[in-house]
Amino acid sequence: SSASTEHRQSTRTYIQTSNHMGTHLDAPRHFVTNGKTIDQLPLDWLYGEGVIVDLSDLDELDIFTPEMIEERVEVREGDILFINTGWHKYSFLAPDGDEEKYIQRHPGPHHSICDWLLAKKIHVWGVDMISTDHPMNLPIGRFLGPGRAGALAEVRAQCEEKFGGSDAVDELFPPEAYQLTHNALFPHDCVHVENMGGQIGAPELQNRRLTLGVFPWLFKGGEAAFCRAVAFVEE
Repeated sequence: SSASTEHRQSTRTYIQTSNHMGTHLDAPRHFVTNGKTIDQLPLDWLYGEGVIVDLSDLDELDIFTPEMIEERVEVREGDILFINTGWHKYSFLAPDGDEEKYIQRHPGPHHSICDWLLAKKIHVWGVDMISTDHPMNLPIGRFLGPGRAGALAEVRAQCEEKFGGSDAVDELFPPEAYQLTHNALFPHDCVHVENMGGQIGAPELQNRRLTLGVFPWLFKGGEAAFCRAVAFVEE
């Protein structure tokens, strides 16, 4: 909206939105009733040494493991970890955007990543996907409305073909793995960034040590907030 007088004019924008759109940081409160909120996460806790790992050779619905990460880059205790799957190129505003591919067919971690992250004392990590969980561990279909109610069956069928049948899929995605990167990590104050994009795929940033930071809105009481994820490169 805008307001004007005889002497000057100003423009003001009013925004109504979910906190989980675009690049955003999830705080523990997102899944933990009395968990920390965005304003309770110290800025210096969201900034420090870390790595960006290049997993951009992953295909639809692939699973990545801690071993795959460590084969490509050294991950040290306490690092900030950003994962480049290449899926940001299918996000909503990307030139090659593909809503269904981005939301329902992105890769995802094996559920063993939770124990690995905690063992590594990693408290901030991020992905260039709509979620840190694999689509099979998410409520698939909710974002595209009732017209896509069969999406779960389609994704499961694709996974059964990829991983070797129904029993294999049940073993890879047990009920206890449902939204596990949220349920298992937030109680330990291990937080994550979703929908990363921008320069995350820049060749000069891949598989190397960097100073990384996540800078959210100082949103009092927020379970999440829009943020800027930044890699600092020394000249």
